[in-house]
Amino acid sequence: MTFSPLAPFRAAVVQAASVPFDAAASTEKAVRLMTEAGENGAKLAVFPEAFIGGYPKGASFGTPVGLRKPEGRTAFARYRAGAVAIEGEEIAALVEAARAARLVAVIGIIERDGYTLYCTALIIDGVAGIVAKHRKLMPTAAERLIWGFGDGSTMPVAETALGRVGAVICWENYMPAMRLAMYGQGVTLYCAPTADDRDGWAASMRHIALEGRCHVLSTCQHITRGAYPDDYECALGDAPDTVLMRGGSMIVGPLGEVLAGPDYSGETILYAEIDPGEIAEARYDFDVTGHYARPDVFRLEVDRRAKVPVAWRESEG
Repeated sequence: MTFSPLAPFRAAVVQAASVPFDAAASTEKAVRLMTEAGENGAKLAVFPEAFIGGYPKGASFGTPVGLRKPEGRTAFARYRAGAVAIEGEEIAALVEAARAARLVAVIGIIERDGYTLYCTALIIDGVAGIVAKHRKLMPTAAERLIWGFGDGSTMPVAETALGRVGAVICWENYMPAMRLAMYGQGVTLYCAPTADDRDGWAASMRHIALEGRCHVLSTCQHITRGAYPDDYECALGDAPDTVLMRGGSMIVGPLGEVLAGPDYSGETILYAEIDPGEIAEARYDFDVTGHYARPDVFRLEVDRRAKVPVAWRESEG
């Protein structure tokens, strides 16, 4: 028997292919899948990294060291055209879909802010709308060619009727300080949209669940080369049936038990029953930022100020 003021609920991780470079089509698919998850009883639905805008797996954007090729500039312009603004109609459609499905949705987007793109995760509450935005702090390897860096101002954990929801994107999950910042905000529903489909990812998700004593919901696209335009540059080849990301989505309980997945079979929605009361039980003997912390020895300081390149000050007097 568990004791919690929050009722158990059903959660979903959506393992699906986006429509790369076509924000409208990806949004339409996300709305349909959100609706399906809601109809199947889900109160929380987590989508992969870069679901709206697309993850450019295998692309180089024409950038050998010390050189930018013209075709790479063209590829970036196309990628930017398929990104979305927070104030745009695509995000408005996602907010409305979450409201209609009566659920909380976490979804990866490629956010366009002027001429800079960010790999962003939105937390959308069907009642309150957008309650959090997280821009990826550290794009991995070649991702740094095309995405800007987030800062400490977009690392929130959102309070919802289901619990405290946070989003950590892909290899940010390998940053111990990033994880600790989430734990320090009391995250109970730790969402990990990713593009990592390697075998070791599942072990990392189980470790995070045990470390943070939280439910972990991770999802990755299952997508083939055929989902991309014919003229898309891809280092993995051009055979339409080549799998570029194979999924591996999963849900893990706060003691590391796998509740659903990992699944590598194709596009699917995985479901699991989440009992918020298990958090207190799990943290009884290990609360990483509570009774199991040693702030006299170790302490993390997080700068939550937005870092802007141009700050305007009105003249005095």
